[in-house]
Amino acid sequence: MATILTILPEGFEELEAVAPIDLWRRAGFKVTVAALGSKKLVTGRNNIVIQAESTLGGINPEAVFDVLFLPGGPGVEHLRSSPDVREIIGRQVAAGKMIAAICAAPLVLKDAGLLMGRKYTAHPSTETELNEIIADQSVVVDGNIITSRGAGTAVEMALKVIEVLANAELAQKVALSICAESAS
Repeated sequence: MATILTILPEGFEELEAVAPIDLWRRAGFKVTVAALGSKKLVTGRNNIVIQAESTLGGINPEAVFDVLFLPGGPGVEHLRSSPDVREIIGRQVAAGKMIAAICAAPLVLKDAGLLMGRKYTAHPSTETELNEIIADQSVVVDGNIITSRGAGTAVEMALKVIEVLANAELAQKVALSICAESAS
């Protein structure tokens, strides 16, 4: 069973977090939702409160997941400034595991030096820092990095992660279960 760690900072974009978590669990993946702060209740940008299963500090410091997922929104600034997030990104990279980031969260990957020489996309608001965004693609896969444009592309990105982790058939099955088109 594939494992995914989703990190929620205060101010995360709710749709970008909840839609992928839901679809990955439908696919049978083990998704761990970790709050970046010290409390398990995390408030998103639109004041929707989500209860995480753990805090990031409560995650085994040696743990490596098949995917590390970073949602966007104003909370990306908290992700960017967190030494714990930088550390887990380093573990993921060292293990050759996947990192998925949506909306403004590819800025965290830029800070980690992971976007140099890679194809990626992100929210248009990040173009001053991410000047090589592929603007005409909703989801971009480059090796073990998957990026996506924003809330409106969350389902497509989640389905692409299912396809990459499992296969196109499972992604199609999950897509059909929610009356969505497949990521392929």
